[in-house]
Amino acid sequence: MTRLCILGAGSWGTALAIALASRFEEVRLWARAAEQANLIAKERENARYLSGFRLPDAVSVSHDLQKSLNDADVVLSVVPARYLRDVMGQAAKFIRADTAVVSATKGIEEGSLRRMSEVIGETLQSPNPVAVLSGPTFAREIAAGEPAAIVIAAKDIAVAEQIQRAFSTPALRFYASQDVVGVEIGAALKNVIALGAGVCSGLGLGSNSVAALVTRGLAEITRLAVVLGGKERTLSGLAGLGDLVLTATGNLSRNRAVGLQLGQGRKLPDILAQTTMVAEGVSTCAAAYQLGLREKVELPIIRKMHEVLYEEKLPRLAIRELMERPLTSE
Repeated sequence: MTRLCILGAGSWGTALAIALASRFEEVRLWARAAEQANLIAKERENARYLSGFRLPDAVSVSHDLQKSLNDADVVLSVVPARYLRDVMGQAAKFIRADTAVVSATKGIEEGSLRRMSEVIGETLQSPNPVAVLSGPTFAREIAAGEPAAIVIAAKDIAVAEQIQRAFSTPALRFYASQDVVGVEIGAALKNVIALGAGVCSGLGLGSNSVAALVTRGLAEITRLAVVLGGKERTLSGLAGLGDLVLTATGNLSRNRAVGLQLGQGRKLPDILAQTTMVAEGVSTCAAAYQLGLREKVELPIIRKMHEVLYEEKLPRLAIRELMERPLTSE
């Protein structure tokens, strides 16, 4: 594997381009907006999404999808969930049938309620090996070369191990898995729980409240993942507990930051209007809520976050209603 194409030049896509540049002869970073691509290529820095980090010489930046994908050995998709189907539909005709496609997008597609790997499989309509990548990572820390551990999952363990070997660096340790469902559900739903953790902090609640919400949130994520075919042990690992703790408590978390402002009394449209980066938990909450209804899985925290985000329920009232639910066993 010598040529890597990364679809999506946001903070995470840019960080991965920087981190993986030493592992490939060519890393092609594709940006949806031509103006953004040209600016990054000229300045050798993604000032909008990941300022302060210079792109290595091996990284090229382009808005030309065909040029970016031409003869790529691996395609790494970091496209936001709401754009994934459209972008992969356009990309399908330029991707070789033997090219491995790795999804680093965290979310559930609204409407179809598909996981990201399912969206990729449906749009490619070819036998491409598909894997998913997730773990407790912040883009700025990855770009800075700080040590991190990540899960790479594929139904065929040989595919996961191939990507594991191709992507591993002295700073990035990859663990192979076959539990695609567990990894993707953990990656998607932790963003919703992180919104709730931010709400707690915004309301001025202490560590007890956040710890309780994170722990019970993990129970919700695990219940849904298992019903959908995931493995419980996956959710106690990097792609579940690890990613959830980081996103719910870390100061670099976009989803926690949105929840924090909600708890402080700001309205969601105003928050999103002033947010440059995508907080996937907002749209994922709607999809996760519908998925819980479809599968008849009890998701009380996600339900309350849905009411706060989409039904204008006051955050403090939502917390109180969670605490006043009928008592049960753990």
